[in-house]
Amino acid sequence: MAEVLALALPFFGVIFLGLGCGRLARIPESGLAWLSFFIIYVALPALFFSLVARTPFHELTNGAFIATTTLSTAACFGLSLLVGLWLRRGNLPEATIAAILGSYSNVGYMGPGLTLGALGMGASVPTALIFVFDSLFFFTIVPILMAVGGRDKRPLSATLLLVVRRVVTHPFNVATFLGVFAAYIEFHPPAAIEKTLEFLRNAAAPCALFTLGVSVALRPMNRVQSEVPALLAIKLVVHPALVWLVLTTVGGFDPVWIATAVLMASLPPALNAFIMAKQYETYVQGASGGVLIGTVVSVLTVTLMLYALQHDMLPHGLR
Repeated sequence: MAEVLALALPFFGVIFLGLGCGRLARIPESGLAWLSFFIIYVALPALFFSLVARTPFHELTNGAFIATTTLSTAACFGLSLLVGLWLRRGNLPEATIAAILGSYSNVGYMGPGLTLGALGMGASVPTALIFVFDSLFFFTIVPILMAVGGRDKRPLSATLLLVVRRVVTHPFNVATFLGVFAAYIEFHPPAAIEKTLEFLRNAAAPCALFTLGVSVALRPMNRVQSEVPALLAIKLVVHPALVWLVLTTVGGFDPVWIATAVLMASLPPALNAFIMAKQYETYVQGASGGVLIGTVVSVLTVTLMLYALQHDMLPHGLR
């Protein structure tokens, strides 16, 4: 247990350090702008490029793994959407943001650092694949549902064009696609560039986790929406259970890939839930409260998941 705590507490410790600083320091939210830019456009892209580029190309085209993990996320999104529609009285835009809380893991800020720290370099490819294709799913389904729900006033054709542009130009996706190309041509960066990439990717996890804590601290939360507990149960319990069930039922996957997918699915809701709520000006308080509470509760649930994976307590897990 001491080994698991030694792994988990630094990650959550940096998050709560950021949370405490965000609550105590009198610094406006605009102060996060350049740090957020560094994380999103420099550090994390360097991390994803490095992870993918050093991987044999044939491992990057595992269609069965991509399909099973993405469909599991989509199933949790659908279940959360039904919960949202029921408790938000059919309000599709609010239910859409609620569904993000119940299905979109914090795969960008928390995922890579935690999976690589817990499972080693063997987790790099499944981590990158889950990030890319889960993000593609959410970048596609959310704008479409917002357009159908009347929150996005643009024509559907303009919405679809926006979806394509965001998917193609997102820095994480660009870095991953460049990594895939580098893996395909077996490109190895010169030593100076490789050292720079190493410097940047080492900064990605601590900067991202600290920023996550500050961002959560600055979010308003006056009252927890009634559906948030059910959504967090789906996110923190149902999602990892479903991913494990589907992957082990389909079979044929490396145990490290299964463990990576289950750990990624057990992560708390992504901060993107709040960002998208602000973007569409709907369900802002629910998204804020859900991200904050989900992050706090995940200290227990993710630590338990790490313990289970480290001690081979999941059938067909690590051996």
